[in-house]
Amino acid sequence: MTEPVPLRLAKADYFPSELMPIAVADRAPQLCFPPHVHEFSELVIVWRGNGLHVMNDKPWLITCGDLFYLRPDDCHSFESVNDLILDNIIFCPERFTLGLNWKLFLPDNQDTKWRLTTRGMALARGVIQQLRLESRKNDQLSRQLTETLFLQLILTLQRHRYSPESVDQLPEGEQLDLLMSAIQGQIATSFDLSAFCHQHRLSERALKQLFRQQTGMTPGHYIRQLQLCRAKYLLRSSQLLISEVAARCGFDDSNYFSVVFTRETGLTPSAFRQQFEPVNVRRLQVVRDGE
Repeated sequence: MTEPVPLRLAKADYFPSELMPIAVADRAPQLCFPPHVHEFSELVIVWRGNGLHVMNDKPWLITCGDLFYLRPDDCHSFESVNDLILDNIIFCPERFTLGLNWKLFLPDNQDTKWRLTTRGMALARGVIQQLRLESRKNDQLSRQLTETLFLQLILTLQRHRYSPESVDQLPEGEQLDLLMSAIQGQIATSFDLSAFCHQHRLSERALKQLFRQQTGMTPGHYIRQLQLCRAKYLLRSSQLLISEVAARCGFDDSNYFSVVFTRETGLTPSAFRQQFEPVNVRRLQVVRDGE
């Protein structure tokens, strides 16, 4: 039994001509979408809502401000979406005419989740709106302007992006990003929102309102979804015991972890893991179970 070949999205379905190098595919909302690859490269910028983005078999919980760079052969999908709104900026480097070394502006490691600051999101949104308009045309001037706008977008993202683990890179006033970075750094332990707000001299009530407005979740729900996302990744990619997975994801009681995981996914942790085991391993397990 072989693995199914993922869907491949074609250039001809997204670009107005064979000469246009960039197109903007707005997803408002982004629905669940099966695993797929592309004939083009892609930027994904999340504006609102939340969901699960599975990229090269690694699940990421995504919400407003998240940014991904995808190569043509990066396989990804969207699951468990909730009011998820994003933009896909798709591009074909072989069609560029500016003669730039684009590798200087794009990250080498694709297996990274980036975030945009609030300021970066505002600046990127304006450039993308212009890109959206120009990329629908097909004259030479529009193609050149589209490529120039894309360069402006790439440089804006480079200046205002940061890794969620690099909280020291955040400019002053980025309260939402500061909270998300703090939460992700303490996923295996209980997070004290009151202590966080006291430490950073923030209003807990105002921060909760801002968080829900931008992400569609409460901080508590976000924490739980992060824990489950991490659990899915460990179940897919490791042979850790269920109790070890639970502990690494902030659950003191493995039985409670199983209850929560089953309620959220419809599968027990063991059943979820079996979906991603090699076929011969599953067959061996069946034989052992029948002994």
